[in-house]
Amino acid sequence: MRIILTVLFLSFFSWSQAQNPALAKNYFDQGEFDKALVSYRNLSNAQPGRIDYFLGMIHSLQQLENYEEAEKLMEARLRQQQRHPQLYVELGHNFALQNKEEKALENYQKAILAIEENEHAAYPIATTFQKYNLLEEAAASLEKAMSLNTSRDYSIQLAQIYGEQGKLEKMFEAYLNVIERNENFKNTAQRYFSLYITEDPANEANDIFRKTLLKRSQQSQLLLYNELLSWLFIQQKEYGKALVQERAIHRRNPESLNRMIDLGTIAMNEKDYETAQNAIHYIIEHATTKALLLQANQLLLQIDIELATPDKYAEIQKKFQDLITQFGTGSDTHSLQIAYNHFLAFDMDEKQQAISNLRAMLDQRMNPFQEARIKMELADILVADEKFNQALIYYSQIQSKIQNDILAQEARFKVARTSYFKGDFDWALTQLDVLKKSTSQLIANDALQLSLLITDNSLEDSTQTALKKYARADLLNIQEKNQQAIDVLNEILLEHPGSSIADEALLLQGKIFEKIGEYAKAEENYLKIIQYHSYDILADDALFRLGTIYQYHLNEPDKAKMYYEKIIFEHADSIFFVEARKRYRMLRDNLIN
Repeated sequence: MRIILTVLFLSFFSWSQAQNPALAKNYFDQGEFDKALVSYRNLSNAQPGRIDYFLGMIHSLQQLENYEEAEKLMEARLRQQQRHPQLYVELGHNFALQNKEEKALENYQKAILAIEENEHAAYPIATTFQKYNLLEEAAASLEKAMSLNTSRDYSIQLAQIYGEQGKLEKMFEAYLNVIERNENFKNTAQRYFSLYITEDPANEANDIFRKTLLKRSQQSQLLLYNELLSWLFIQQKEYGKALVQERAIHRRNPESLNRMIDLGTIAMNEKDYETAQNAIHYIIEHATTKALLLQANQLLLQIDIELATPDKYAEIQKKFQDLITQFGTGSDTHSLQIAYNHFLAFDMDEKQQAISNLRAMLDQRMNPFQEARIKMELADILVADEKFNQALIYYSQIQSKIQNDILAQEARFKVARTSYFKGDFDWALTQLDVLKKSTSQLIANDALQLSLLITDNSLEDSTQTALKKYARADLLNIQEKNQQAIDVLNEILLEHPGSSIADEALLLQGKIFEKIGEYAKAEENYLKIIQYHSYDILADDALFRLGTIYQYHLNEPDKAKMYYEKIIFEHADSIFFVEARKRYRMLRDNLIN
């Protein structure tokens, strides 16, 4: 009896295992097609309505080159009353595997004709064609369904197929048709457009998209086409052209200036100050609220600071004071007041006045987040003034006040960085270990970089002499004491030439040279990193900065292209990889043209 039960159990176990679709798929994926065939055959027999199990059996037979049985099974299934017309595509593919092209084409045509009897079959037929890269047939299937029933809309699927085919104009037209019917699709469509659009206006896709939009804007009153033209020009970094479109949009829809603010901010961040100023002046001219007027004026002051030389600082200070007089010192101008005190501390070197002003602001009634932002600026100024312990108190208060906010994580990082400036490297590492798991990728990356800097340069030098000097130079850089920072870094390079911190010193010094416009000296530093530290983690930083200098400051596009290419082929894991590839392609195309 026990033997019979065992046999029955083993038989049931074997049968149940054969009914397991995950097991069948695993057999197929592992190349065990005999076992996959048995499993899929059992699954299909048990559930004949499941087309996926049937196709698993067909594909297993094809892998075993048993095309004849696969053909018979599909033909039998197609004779059934409830047939799946996409099986004509599978049958055609079965013939294609045997190089019977005429029979393959005959079945592909049967699949497309089947759509006349059953419009619902168009999508599975098209996706099956796509699976075998039969894009012409896939497009024809969907186009036929839409011609038979105009209420059916496969524009999104068609657009994707046209894109794969390289039929860019048809692709853009199809996506635009969808957006016209449902403007909520615009953001999704822009993500698809981004797969083809580059920064280069001469790029084929850019040119086709621009012409398509211009043509449609002439035939339609929809603002959509102005918005998309503006988006295109922003991708191409042609902010002046985007501004023309944004003005046209606002004239017809004067309810909001948010788009103009976004454009002005983008142009400012990209250092197109002329366009940014024009956009902001337009906002000031048309602003209907006090908050918007304040925001625009503050953006203008930001640009003034970016462009100013020290002889203009008094003029900028007067503008700040006039704005504060105009808009008051309440909580709604906290951002302006913080910006003013940052300017006092870091540009005019009036740290004591800035500290006094910010402490006075803390006496006002405010919410915890406003208080945290004031304390963050105050602590940053105290660090620059080398009052480290006072700064640490404010950073700690921010952490306890708004524990779950990103500002609290930023404050914790600044605690670590302040400890590093003080030379308390052990406490800095304790804080950084926590921050490596930060939900903010930027803070996590910064924490990891600082942690590596401290750890790597503490192993070979127990006194941490070079690291302490480097931290000093780092602080001098923040204090805008550029020449002093350069001198300290020179000391490191002369006194510790073979140390692990040498490449860090070269990189930081190169960045300071760039900041003060001494690009030839920066170039020299980065070349030394590549020559003497090519296998260290800063090599890709040096390559990217060299490319940037040659492209934007030394007017040597060939050299820029060469260094971007090195990142692409030698540093595929670099954080600069995507941007380097984008710039390389643009330079390559420009040099060809």
